[in-house]
Amino acid sequence: MTAITRRIGSLSVSAIGYGAMPLSYGRQNPPTHDEAIATIHAALDAGITLIDTADMYAPSWDTMGHNEELVAEGVRTWSGDARKVVIASKGGIVRGPGKDGQEESKGRDGSLAYLRSALEKTLANLGQDSVDLYYWHRPDRSIRYAEGVEALATLQQEGLIREVGISNANVEEIDVALDVLGAGNLAAVQNQFSPTYFHTSLGELRRCREIGAAFVPWGPLGGAGGGAAAVGEKFPQIARVAEAHDVSPQRVVLAWELSLGPHVVPIPGAARPASVIDSAQAPSLQLTTAEVEDLNSILG
Repeated sequence: MTAITRRIGSLSVSAIGYGAMPLSYGRQNPPTHDEAIATIHAALDAGITLIDTADMYAPSWDTMGHNEELVAEGVRTWSGDARKVVIASKGGIVRGPGKDGQEESKGRDGSLAYLRSALEKTLANLGQDSVDLYYWHRPDRSIRYAEGVEALATLQQEGLIREVGISNANVEEIDVALDVLGAGNLAAVQNQFSPTYFHTSLGELRRCREIGAAFVPWGPLGGAGGGAAAVGEKFPQIARVAEAHDVSPQRVVLAWELSLGPHVVPIPGAARPASVIDSAQAPSLQLTTAEVEDLNSILG
């Protein structure tokens, strides 16, 4: 069976990506090293060719790069053809010790100097000379938005970045990035988007389609803390479609998000092989027109 692919700039990727964050960050009981590698291998074995990471996905401020290193190891030790795998990472969030040495502080830095330093560390963690797709993780409100995008453009011109993206950006910031990079050169926008979170990102999804950029939903199933697990209970539309096809509610959500446009590439997170294997099957779930309309009613 031919894999279903989508475009992110010049890159061809699986329609569903894999968000590796849960392997290193945001969970009270993170997986062991071996479990993490097994989950990455399961994603790749299931046909996923886009893995999303970031330098700040780490158990603590002094282990920055932990997730990138895991992803690199998982891809390197996989038995398949790693040349087809696209790794995306992000930079611009600063982590450090708090005033008492234990409480952690977080900040943002979109300067060229910081992003260059962060990117160099990312490349070392990944064992690469350039990164396939690099996002500015979150806006740094102490500088003009254009300045951060200009920094990424400079690093791209130096050959350290293949495709440029921005994350957690609004429509105005997307347009600023487009002005800086030029038409067709903003590869992707990665924003939070799910059945439970869309009011501040639906406009960005639509704007990306207009300008030819990929829209990459993070937290596409509703996020951690039970949001993803309970999505079928919260939305009867999702439960109805899942029952009709005898599949998980989570798979229905991803198939529906794919139906919102050919530029949409969700990156569900997973800390277990079973979860990522289920997500990877979403592109093959054929929703009827009536089912899509029913699911679209979630958006109001």
